Amino acid sequence: MAFLDTYERAQLQAISDVAYCNPFLPEYPERQRVVLGDDFLESQALWNMRGDDIDAPLVDPATIAARIEPLAGTLRERLAQGGQAGDNAFSLYEDAVLYLLYHRYESAFYGVIVRAMEAKQTTCRFYTDFLRDWTYYFHLPSQNVPTRHAAAHIFACYYQIRRAFHHIFRYIIGGSMAAAQFRATIWQSIFTHDMRRYRRVLYQRMGDFNTLITGPSGTGKELVASAIGLSRYIPFDPETMTFTVNYNTIFHALNLSAMPSTLIESELFGHRRGAFTGATQNRQGWLETCHPLGTIFLDEIGDLDAGVQVKLLRVLQTRMFQPLGDTVDRRFHGKLIAATNRDLAQAMEQGQFREDFYYRMCSDLIVTPSLYEQLQEAPEALYSLITFIAHRIIGPEADALAAEVTDWIHKHLGDDYPWPGNIRELEQCVRNVLIRQAYDPPKRQAQTSRNSLTQALRQCTLTADELLRHYCTLVFAQTGSYAETARRLDLDRRTVKSKVDPDTVF
Repeated sequence: MAFLDTYERAQLQAISDVAYCNPFLPEYPERQRVVLGDDFLESQALWNMRGDDIDAPLVDPATIAARIEPLAGTLRERLAQGGQAGDNAFSLYEDAVLYLLYHRYESAFYGVIVRAMEAKQTTCRFYTDFLRDWTYYFHLPSQNVPTRHAAAHIFACYYQIRRAFHHIFRYIIGGSMAAAQFRATIWQSIFTHDMRRYRRVLYQRMGDFNTLITGPSGTGKELVASAIGLSRYIPFDPETMTFTVNYNTIFHALNLSAMPSTLIESELFGHRRGAFTGATQNRQGWLETCHPLGTIFLDEIGDLDAGVQVKLLRVLQTRMFQPLGDTVDRRFHGKLIAATNRDLAQAMEQGQFREDFYYRMCSDLIVTPSLYEQLQEAPEALYSLITFIAHRIIGPEADALAAEVTDWIHKHLGDDYPWPGNIRELEQCVRNVLIRQAYDPPKRQAQTSRNSLTQALRQCTLTADELLRHYCTLVFAQTGSYAETARRLDLDRRTVKSKVDPDTVF
C-alpha cells in the first residue's frame, strides 16, 4: 500500500507550495486558496495590498495549520508503525510539519523580537517545547526517518523568517501592487527566490552578496537596508537557549554625504596613531568592528570620492582592507549595503563613478518605487499611507488626523499632485496639516528639462514621441496640472499623464 493516497499527496503538495512561496507575491494567497478551497476568505485575497493594518499576520495561517495537524498526525503514525515513505513522500511530510511548527510558535518568536528591540534577555525557553514537537514528528521508533535538518538550525530559520516578515511588512508601507512587489523583492534579497537552497547552504553565505539600493530621494532606501540588515540569519545555541547575538545591535548606517573623504576613510577603515594630523591614538573602523553577522549600510554611495571607491573596491573583491597608516591586512566579515538617489549610469558615463566599483556592488540590485508611481496605480493607497504615518505621529487620534489630511490634500493639492519628495514629503505634509492645517509645497523650476529640450532641438535628435514627452513635461512644470496641460496642448488627459516624467519636472 502506498504511503500517501492521491488526495493526501495533492494536499501535501499544495501545502508545500504555500510554505515555500514568497509571502509578498500575488501568488501567495492564490496558493492558499488551493489548500483551503471553499474555506478561503475572498476578503483576504489581497491582504498584501492593504496598507492600513500595520501589524497584520500572514493570511489565514491558523486555518491552514489546523488543516495540516490531523493529516501530519496520521502520517506520523504510519511512519511510527513501519510505513515506508519514499524521498518525495517524506519531503512532502517534512514540509507540512515544518509549516505546522512555524505557525505553532510564531507568536513566541514575535515575543523574542520585541524583547530584543527593548534590549531585554532573549532566552528562548520555549525551545524545549519545540524540541519535544520536533522529536515527536521526526525521531520515530522502528525506523530512521531521513530528517535533513538540525532542530536548532530550523529554530534559527523560523526566527529569521518572523523577523523578516515583521521588518518588511511593518516598515515598507504602501497598498499598491508596486509596493507589494517591492516587499517581495526585499524578501528575495534576504532569502533569495529559493528558500530550500537558502536553508541548505546560502544562510551562511548571504553576507558575501552586496546589495545596492537605488531610487528617488524620500522613497525609504534606509528602511529597505535596515529591513535586510536586521533580518540576517542568527544561529541558535541550544545549550544556553539563546541566539548568539541581538539582531538589533549589529546594523550600522553611515551617511557618506555628511562626511569629508578623510573622515569617511577613518570611519570605515580605522587608523593608526599618527596616520594624519589629530590621529592621537589607534582607532578601529566600522569594517573591523562589524560583527560577522552584522551589516554596514553606506547611504549616498553615489557621492563617494573616487579615491575611497578604489579602497572599498578591494574590500568588495577580497574582503580585505588596511587601516590608515597601517600595512597589516584586516578582514571584513559582515555584509555591505549601499544606497543612492543618483543616476549611476550617467555618473559612470561622466567618469564620476567607477564602473568596476558598480559591478562589484550590484550583485543584488533593488529599485525603490516613487510615491507617484504607487498612487498612479492605486490612488486609494494614499489614505492608507497617511493613516500609517498618522499612527506613528499621533497615536490614538490617528484615524481622525488621516481623514483630515486626506480631505485637505484632495481639496488643495488635487489627485494629480506628483509628490516629488515621495514618502518623506507626504510625512511632512501630514505634520504641517496637523500643526497649521495647511501644507505649502516648494515651487520648483523645470530648468533641467528645459535645457535638455533646447539642446536636443538644436541637435535634431528627438523622435516624435520623445518630443511630445519633453514638451508635455515642460508645460506640466508650468501649470502643475494634468488637466490644464491637456487643455493647452489639445490632448487627452490620459495621454498627458503617460508622457509626463515627474522626476524630471520636480
